[in-house]
Amino acid sequence: MSAPAVSRVLVDEGSEGQRLDNFLIKLLKGVPKTHVYRVIRSGEVRVNKGRAAADTRLSIGDEVRVPPVRTSEHSAERSDESPAPAREFPVVFEDDCLIAVDKPAGVAVHGGSGVSFGVIEQLRQARPGAKFLELVHRLDKETSGLLLIAKKRSALLALQEQFRQRETGKTYAALVLGHWPASKKVIDVPLHKFLSGDGERRVRAVDADDADGRRSITLVKVAQAYTAYTLLDVTIKTGRTHQIRVHLLHEGHAIAGDDKYGDFAANRALARGEAITGVRFGRMFLHARRLRFQHPATGEVIELQAPLPPECAALLQALKPHPTAAAPKP
Repeated sequence: MSAPAVSRVLVDEGSEGQRLDNFLIKLLKGVPKTHVYRVIRSGEVRVNKGRAAADTRLSIGDEVRVPPVRTSEHSAERSDESPAPAREFPVVFEDDCLIAVDKPAGVAVHGGSGVSFGVIEQLRQARPGAKFLELVHRLDKETSGLLLIAKKRSALLALQEQFRQRETGKTYAALVLGHWPASKKVIDVPLHKFLSGDGERRVRAVDADDADGRRSITLVKVAQAYTAYTLLDVTIKTGRTHQIRVHLLHEGHAIAGDDKYGDFAANRALARGEAITGVRFGRMFLHARRLRFQHPATGEVIELQAPLPPECAALLQALKPHPTAAAPKP
């Protein structure tokens, strides 16, 4: 058998808008996903001669350098990989073009980086007759709420363009520690994504003149003030990785239950039921509750809402309103 060689693949219309990792997984059939992500992280995969991340979106005419990969070398690793279990998720909206689901917290949107599978792989298993299912955008694993999935490539491209142009309205419910000042309504602080010493992806706020910073804008409105927490309505004008989590932390108010950027002692007390008598809360309180966009086929404005998960609603019910706070709106 001849040794595998480097190949260079041009992206055609059928792969336009696809993520690099999904493109390679389909191209390198039989190669374990763990190996695909490994060669991307190592820089062996190049897009137009430059390093690229797994979530890089491909365009028509892009040249993808694919390193030598011999499928047989990974047979033992591949045998350990089991297919994603079929699973449907609560559907908020569905037609011929797209599906909007209410993603639970603790479920990744896709496999990779130590996660074997996510929403998209499970949904494909649950719907074997579906010809096309692709994620339009992402939510962090620990974030719950509205997630869009395209059922047609034309819908995928149209919706992704809306997200790129910031023509979608995305509002999150976030419970933060402490008393958020009602006058603080805009956070315009650049963010820098980096890999920590253990190889974990992290984000930090940087100065406006930092060359590595990308401008990031978050709008914040107090929904309800409690004695030790504040419930916020958060709308993002830019879609940076971990943007809400890092921006709120930068202002001195970590999200309750955030195990990456939050207050670990406070999180532990919440999870053990020590912070609020009778309530154990073991997740991050960040929920994508509202999404507005133009339908990719009809142009109609679609506005979707996902109610707070029961555990989040129960936590709020147990909190004491701040003495000066107005009663929550019905």
